[in-house]
Amino acid sequence: MGTYAALLRGINVGGRNKVRMADLRALLDGLGYTGTATLLQSGNAVFGAAEADPRALGTAIEGALADELGVSVAVIVRSAADLRRVVDGIPFPVRDPAKCAVAFLDSPVDRERLAALDSAAYAPEELVPGDREVYLYFPDGLGRAKLAPLLDRYLPAPVTVRNWNTTTRLLDLAGA
Repeated sequence: MGTYAALLRGINVGGRNKVRMADLRALLDGLGYTGTATLLQSGNAVFGAAEADPRALGTAIEGALADELGVSVAVIVRSAADLRRVVDGIPFPVRDPAKCAVAFLDSPVDRERLAALDSAAYAPEELVPGDREVYLYFPDGLGRAKLAPLLDRYLPAPVTVRNWNTTTRLLDLAGA
């Protein structure tokens, strides 16, 4: 049995894709997952599952969300060990956890595509590619970031962003 984190993209944002966290926990329990817990109201859940393929878990959760709740969103699943790798691998100091973030991808980072992104267009913001994640720093905050709108064009879909506080709290919740 492994521990996993499900990151739902675009849940409860701007009145769209509303999902109560109690409903998300019930949905995950209904899929046979154990120890289900949610974090915040923005589609973060931790659970135990026998399935070892995070992509298969994400596909199952996406299907259940569509079938049971009528919500069509991307779900990126990471193992607790992978979350640990992401947290341990941050390539710059966490100056302000609310201004650092991780863009989680469902596939490897396309470094060639990212190389086409002109860093002067978003300076002083920072972007550092990892394996299946991109580390981000927004000195003026995510709400005013110039880089955030560019991510969908330069990163393969699906992608979902979590700030550093949420990322580390998910890791703690996963017990890794």
